[in-house]
Amino acid sequence: MNYGLYISVSGALNATYRQDLHASNLANVNTIGFKPEVATTRQRDAARVEDDLGFMPSSDLLERLGGGVMSARTRTDFSQGVVRTTGNDLDLAIRGEGFFTLLDEQNEGESRFRLTRDGRFTLNAQGQMVSVVNGMALVGAGGNPIRLSGESPVTIQADGSILQDGDEVARISIIEVTNRAALKKGPDGLFVPNATQMANQRPATGQVVQRAVEESAVNEIATLMKIEGAAREAQGNIGMIGYHDRVLNQVINRFARIA
Repeated sequence: MNYGLYISVSGALNATYRQDLHASNLANVNTIGFKPEVATTRQRDAARVEDDLGFMPSSDLLERLGGGVMSARTRTDFSQGVVRTTGNDLDLAIRGEGFFTLLDEQNEGESRFRLTRDGRFTLNAQGQMVSVVNGMALVGAGGNPIRLSGESPVTIQADGSILQDGDEVARISIIEVTNRAALKKGPDGLFVPNATQMANQRPATGQVVQRAVEESAVNEIATLMKIEGAAREAQGNIGMIGYHDRVLNQVINRFARIA
């Protein structure tokens, strides 16, 4: 089979994947606390190397061409989003590093904690501060859900301490994990830490901003340009696939007939 055809196919698949990923980021340009995904690409080894077939004969020229490209591990861009004032007492943003910690009481897996940068909270019927997105309880410094009295105004300071009537009634747990790259992305903009990350957590240096939220970290213009670039790259590789197909057709239908 035509080796160049396989290389062109790998380029088209990789470009299409990146186009879809950037389109997903763009769809979340208005999602509070959203952190975009970043696509990475690596060169594929030649088939003989990749399949560990060193004992088989090969062509030095083809091996220098490699095996095309393939998608590598997708990572998350944790860049700071714009902090926008809302005026709601229980809207919170983090300026700097760190995550809000939520308790997923419906989960019985390795870790029941979830991390988020979406700081939109409200009080439920039990007086717990819960996420307006998924209803999970906000965790305090002691590892338990935060409960407030709905009768007094709430003041939340930069270190996460919550004051009512001048007294500190709770402190929000703002944490940082040791290896952000290992965080798994969950639904609703959540990140799922494993037990090791929670055990090795450390206090974050970020500051809490009351009556504000952190907007999506997606750069709309840059993302649009990446979508267009990936689309052009995919189209170029598809054009090469058509070229290889025509060459192969000539080989089969013309030169084979002459032979």
